Amino acid sequence: MRIDLHTHSTASDGTQSPADVIASAAQAGLDVVALTDHDTSSGWPEATAEADRRGLRFVPGVEISCLLRGVSVHLLSYLHDPEDPALVRMLTESRTSRESRARRMVDRLTPDTGLRWEDVQEQVHGTATIGRPHIADALVARGVVADRDEAFATLLSGRGKYFVPQTAPDPVEAVRVVRAAGGVPVIAHPAASKRGSCLDDAEVEAMAQAGMAGLEVDHRDHSDAERAHLRDLAAALGLFVTGSSDYHGAGKRNLLGENTTDPASLARIDEVAAASRLAHPA
Repeated sequence: MRIDLHTHSTASDGTQSPADVIASAAQAGLDVVALTDHDTSSGWPEATAEADRRGLRFVPGVEISCLLRGVSVHLLSYLHDPEDPALVRMLTESRTSRESRARRMVDRLTPDTGLRWEDVQEQVHGTATIGRPHIADALVARGVVADRDEAFATLLSGRGKYFVPQTAPDPVEAVRVVRAAGGVPVIAHPAASKRGSCLDDAEVEAMAQAGMAGLEVDHRDHSDAERAHLRDLAAALGLFVTGSSDYHGAGKRNLLGENTTDPASLARIDEVAAASRLAHPA
Protein backbone atom coordinates (compact mmCIF):
# COMPACT_ATOMS: atom_id res chain seq x y z
CA MET A 1 0.00 0.00 0.00
CA ARG A 2 1.44 3.40 -1.05
CA ILE A 3 0.40 6.26 1.23
CA ASP A 4 1.18 9.99 0.86
CA LEU A 5 -0.18 12.14 3.68
CA HIS A 6 0.88 15.68 2.75
CA THR A 7 -0.32 17.41 -0.44
CA HIS A 8 -1.61 20.85 -1.43
CA SER A 9 -4.12 22.10 -3.99
CA THR A 10 -5.34 25.44 -5.32
CA ALA A 11 -7.42 25.69 -2.13
CA SER A 12 -4.15 27.01 -0.67
CA ASP A 13 -0.83 27.25 -2.50
CA GLY A 14 -0.77 24.27 -4.86
CA THR A 15 -1.20 24.61 -8.62
CA GLN A 16 -3.74 21.80 -9.18
CA SER A 17 -7.38 21.64 -8.14
CA PRO A 18 -8.25 19.19 -5.35
CA ALA A 19 -9.68 16.77 -7.92
CA ASP A 20 -6.56 17.02 -10.07
CA VAL A 21 -4.34 16.32 -7.06
CA ILE A 22 -6.27 13.10 -6.47
CA ALA A 23 -6.14 12.20 -10.16
CA SER A 24 -2.38 12.75 -10.16
CA ALA A 25 -2.09 10.62 -7.02
CA ALA A 26 -3.87 7.77 -8.78
CA GLN A 27 -1.58 8.13 -11.78
CA ALA A 28 1.42 8.03 -9.43
CA GLY A 29 0.26 4.67 -8.10
CA LEU A 30 -0.87 5.84 -4.67
CA ASP A 31 -3.54 3.95 -2.74
CA VAL A 32 -4.09 6.53 0.01
CA VAL A 33 -3.66 10.31 -0.20
CA ALA A 34 -4.31 13.19 2.19
CA LEU A 35 -5.09 16.75 1.15
CA THR A 36 -3.55 19.11 3.70
CA ASP A 37 -4.05 22.63 2.42
CA HIS A 38 -2.88 25.51 4.59
CA ASP A 39 -5.47 26.50 7.20
CA THR A 40 -8.47 25.33 5.16
CA SER A 41 -10.59 22.26 4.53
CA SER A 42 -12.40 23.81 1.56
CA GLY A 43 -10.92 21.28 -0.88
CA TRP A 44 -12.22 18.21 0.94
CA PRO A 45 -15.56 17.70 -0.87
CA GLU A 46 -14.02 17.85 -4.34
CA ALA A 47 -11.11 15.60 -3.31
CA THR A 48 -13.45 13.11 -1.65
CA ALA A 49 -15.61 12.80 -4.75
CA GLU A 50 -12.59 12.23 -7.01
CA ALA A 51 -11.05 9.70 -4.62
CA ASP A 52 -14.32 7.76 -4.50
CA ARG A 53 -14.46 7.79 -8.29
CA ARG A 54 -10.92 6.43 -8.59
CA GLY A 55 -11.06 3.94 -5.74
CA LEU A 56 -8.47 5.68 -3.54
CA ARG A 57 -8.78 6.22 0.17
CA PHE A 58 -8.89 9.93 0.92
CA VAL A 59 -7.61 11.19 4.29
CA PRO A 60 -8.92 14.71 5.01
CA GLY A 61 -6.42 17.05 6.63
CA VAL A 62 -5.10 20.57 6.98
CA GLU A 63 -1.70 22.14 7.63
CA ILE A 64 -1.99 24.66 10.45
CA SER A 65 0.44 27.58 10.56
CA CYS A 66 1.89 28.00 14.07
CA LEU A 67 4.66 30.07 15.62
CA LEU A 68 6.92 29.53 18.63
CA ARG A 69 9.68 32.00 19.68
CA GLY A 70 9.73 33.25 16.09
CA VAL A 71 10.09 29.77 14.61
CA SER A 72 7.50 28.73 12.03
CA VAL A 73 5.89 25.39 12.94
CA HIS A 74 3.55 23.55 10.58
CA LEU A 75 1.10 21.20 12.24
CA LEU A 76 -0.70 18.61 10.14
CA SER A 77 -4.15 17.60 11.41
CA TYR A 78 -5.96 14.53 10.12
CA LEU A 79 -9.58 13.35 10.41
CA HIS A 80 -10.79 16.23 12.60
CA ASP A 81 -14.30 17.69 12.62
CA PRO A 82 -14.15 20.55 10.08
CA GLU A 83 -17.00 22.33 11.86
CA ASP A 84 -15.47 22.31 15.35
CA PRO A 85 -15.91 25.93 16.54
CA ALA A 86 -12.52 26.34 18.21
CA LEU A 87 -10.64 24.88 15.25
CA VAL A 88 -12.66 26.90 12.74
CA ARG A 89 -11.85 30.05 14.71
CA MET A 90 -8.12 29.21 14.79
CA LEU A 91 -7.97 28.52 11.06
CA THR A 92 -9.95 31.66 10.23
CA GLU A 93 -7.58 33.79 12.29
CA SER A 94 -4.59 32.17 10.58
CA ARG A 95 -5.98 32.90 7.11
CA THR A 96 -6.69 36.51 8.05
CA SER A 97 -3.14 36.86 9.36
CA ARG A 98 -1.71 35.33 6.18
CA GLU A 99 -3.43 37.84 3.93
CA SER A 100 -2.50 40.82 6.10
CA ARG A 101 1.11 39.68 6.11
CA ALA A 102 1.07 39.19 2.33
CA ARG A 103 -0.21 42.73 1.78
CA ARG A 104 2.57 44.18 3.94
CA MET A 105 5.22 42.18 2.06
CA VAL A 106 3.88 43.39 -1.27
CA ASP A 107 4.00 46.97 0.03
CA ARG A 108 7.68 46.46 0.82
CA LEU A 109 8.40 44.85 -2.54
CA THR A 110 6.61 47.43 -4.70
CA PRO A 111 9.28 50.17 -4.75
CA ASP A 112 12.04 47.76 -5.83
CA THR A 113 10.15 45.35 -8.10
CA GLY A 114 7.03 47.17 -9.28
CA LEU A 115 4.90 44.33 -7.89
CA ARG A 116 1.29 45.29 -7.24
CA TRP A 117 -1.34 43.63 -5.05
CA GLU A 118 -3.42 43.10 -8.19
CA ASP A 119 -0.54 41.06 -9.68
CA VAL A 120 -0.66 38.74 -6.69
CA GLN A 121 -4.43 38.42 -6.79
CA GLU A 122 -4.17 37.17 -10.38
CA GLN A 123 -2.22 34.15 -9.10
CA VAL A 124 -4.93 33.07 -6.64
CA HIS A 125 -7.52 30.42 -7.46
CA GLY A 126 -11.02 30.87 -6.08
CA THR A 127 -11.18 31.59 -2.37
CA ALA A 128 -7.63 30.46 -1.54
CA THR A 129 -5.90 32.61 1.06
CA ILE A 130 -3.05 34.67 -0.37
CA GLY A 131 0.38 33.76 0.96
CA ARG A 132 4.04 33.93 0.05
CA PRO A 133 3.76 31.29 -2.73
CA HIS A 134 1.27 33.51 -4.56
CA ILE A 135 3.64 36.48 -4.20
CA ALA A 136 6.37 34.26 -5.61
CA ASP A 137 4.19 33.32 -8.58
CA ALA A 138 3.46 36.99 -9.23
CA LEU A 139 7.18 37.77 -9.18
CA VAL A 140 7.75 34.96 -11.68
CA ALA A 141 4.96 36.30 -13.90
CA ARG A 142 6.58 39.75 -13.89
CA GLY A 143 9.95 38.23 -14.79
CA VAL A 144 11.58 39.36 -11.55
CA VAL A 145 12.65 35.79 -10.65
CA ALA A 146 12.78 32.54 -12.60
CA ASP A 147 10.69 30.37 -10.28
CA ARG A 148 9.30 29.94 -6.77
CA ASP A 149 12.57 28.50 -5.50
CA GLU A 150 14.49 31.63 -6.50
CA ALA A 151 11.81 33.86 -5.00
CA PHE A 152 11.97 32.11 -1.63
CA ALA A 153 15.76 32.01 -1.65
CA THR A 154 16.03 35.74 -2.32
CA LEU A 155 13.21 38.28 -2.14
CA LEU A 156 10.89 36.24 0.11
CA SER A 157 13.55 34.84 2.39
CA GLY A 158 12.91 35.09 6.10
CA ARG A 159 16.27 36.79 6.38
CA GLY A 160 15.53 39.50 3.81
CA LYS A 161 14.35 43.09 4.10
CA TYR A 162 10.94 42.35 2.54
CA PHE A 163 10.00 39.64 5.02
CA VAL A 164 7.14 40.22 7.46
CA PRO A 165 6.73 37.85 10.44
CA GLN A 166 3.49 35.91 10.68
CA THR A 167 1.02 36.02 13.54
CA ALA A 168 0.03 32.44 14.33
CA PRO A 169 -1.10 30.23 17.23
CA ASP A 170 1.25 28.52 19.66
CA PRO A 171 1.81 24.93 18.47
CA VAL A 172 1.06 23.37 21.87
CA GLU A 173 -2.31 25.13 21.94
CA ALA A 174 -2.94 24.09 18.33
CA VAL A 175 -2.30 20.46 19.27
CA ARG A 176 -4.87 20.70 22.05
CA VAL A 177 -7.43 22.30 19.74
CA VAL A 178 -6.92 19.58 17.10
CA ARG A 179 -7.34 16.77 19.64
CA ALA A 180 -10.49 18.42 21.02
CA ALA A 181 -11.83 18.53 17.44
CA GLY A 182 -11.32 14.77 17.12
CA GLY A 183 -8.20 15.13 15.00
CA VAL A 184 -4.74 13.62 14.88
CA PRO A 185 -1.86 16.15 15.10
CA VAL A 186 1.50 15.48 13.42
CA ILE A 187 4.40 17.95 13.03
CA ALA A 188 5.28 18.56 9.39
CA HIS A 189 9.01 18.52 8.45
CA PRO A 190 10.07 19.27 12.05
CA ALA A 191 13.84 19.16 11.47
CA ALA A 192 14.11 20.89 8.09
CA SER A 193 17.03 23.13 9.03
CA LYS A 194 17.38 24.32 5.42
CA ARG A 195 14.08 26.19 5.92
CA GLY A 196 15.48 28.08 8.93
CA SER A 197 15.32 27.58 12.69
CA CYS A 198 13.66 24.42 14.02
CA LEU A 199 12.03 23.26 17.22
CA ASP A 200 14.34 21.66 19.72
CA ASP A 201 13.67 18.25 21.27
CA ALA A 202 12.23 19.71 24.46
CA GLU A 203 9.67 21.71 22.46
CA VAL A 204 8.70 18.62 20.48
CA GLU A 205 8.29 16.77 23.78
CA ALA A 206 5.99 19.52 25.08
CA MET A 207 3.81 19.11 22.00
CA ALA A 208 3.75 15.34 22.54
CA GLN A 209 2.65 15.83 26.14
CA ALA A 210 -0.19 18.04 24.86
CA GLY A 211 -1.42 15.24 22.58
CA MET A 212 0.65 15.33 19.42
CA ALA A 213 0.65 11.87 17.89
CA GLY A 214 3.36 11.73 15.22
CA LEU A 215 6.33 13.20 13.41
CA GLU A 216 6.70 13.61 9.66
CA VAL A 217 10.17 12.07 9.24
CA ASP A 218 10.62 11.11 5.59
CA HIS A 219 10.50 14.46 3.79
CA ARG A 220 12.80 15.81 1.10
CA ASP A 221 13.86 18.71 3.33
CA HIS A 222 15.31 16.33 5.94
CA SER A 223 18.87 15.05 5.68
CA ASP A 224 19.68 11.42 6.49
CA ALA A 225 21.02 12.52 9.86
CA GLU A 226 17.87 14.53 10.61
CA ARG A 227 15.68 11.56 9.69
CA ALA A 228 17.67 9.25 11.97
CA HIS A 229 17.42 11.71 14.85
CA LEU A 230 13.66 12.13 14.37
CA ARG A 231 13.11 8.36 14.36
CA ASP A 232 14.97 8.07 17.65
CA LEU A 233 13.02 11.00 19.10
CA ALA A 234 9.69 9.54 17.98
CA ALA A 235 10.54 6.19 19.55
CA ALA A 236 11.53 7.87 22.82
CA LEU A 237 8.26 9.85 22.93
CA GLY A 238 5.99 7.03 21.75
CA LEU A 239 5.05 8.78 18.51
CA PHE A 240 4.44 7.22 15.11
CA VAL A 241 6.33 8.47 12.05
CA THR A 242 5.08 9.41 8.59
CA GLY A 243 6.60 10.13 5.19
CA SER A 244 5.16 12.26 2.45
CA SER A 245 5.79 14.40 -0.60
CA ASP A 246 4.49 17.84 0.46
CA TYR A 247 3.27 18.00 -3.13
CA HIS A 248 2.33 21.41 -4.59
CA GLY A 249 1.86 20.53 -8.26
CA ALA A 250 4.10 22.72 -10.42
CA GLY A 251 4.73 25.02 -7.45
CA LYS A 252 7.54 22.82 -6.09
CA ARG A 253 9.76 20.04 -7.40
CA ASN A 254 8.28 17.57 -4.90
CA LEU A 255 6.78 14.49 -6.57
CA LEU A 256 3.77 12.55 -5.33
CA GLY A 257 4.86 9.42 -3.53
CA GLU A 258 8.53 10.38 -3.34
CA ASN A 259 8.24 9.60 0.39
CA THR A 260 5.48 7.42 1.79
CA THR A 261 3.93 6.38 5.09
CA ASP A 262 3.89 2.85 6.48
CA PRO A 263 0.39 1.32 6.70
CA ALA A 264 0.96 0.75 10.43
CA SER A 265 1.21 4.52 10.94
CA LEU A 266 -2.02 5.05 9.00
CA ALA A 267 -3.64 2.51 11.32
CA ARG A 268 -2.37 4.53 14.29
CA ILE A 269 -3.91 7.67 12.82
CA ASP A 270 -7.26 5.91 12.60
CA GLU A 271 -6.90 4.67 16.19
CA VAL A 272 -5.97 8.09 17.57
CA ALA A 273 -8.85 9.74 15.71
CA ALA A 274 -11.31 7.22 17.13
CA ALA A 275 -9.95 7.79 20.63
CA SER A 276 -10.13 11.58 20.19
CA ARG A 277 -13.75 11.37 19.12
CA LEU A 278 -14.60 9.25 22.17
CA ALA A 279 -12.78 11.67 24.49
CA HIS A 280 -14.36 14.75 22.89
CA PRO A 281 -17.84 13.81 21.61
CA ALA A 282 -19.60 16.48 19.54
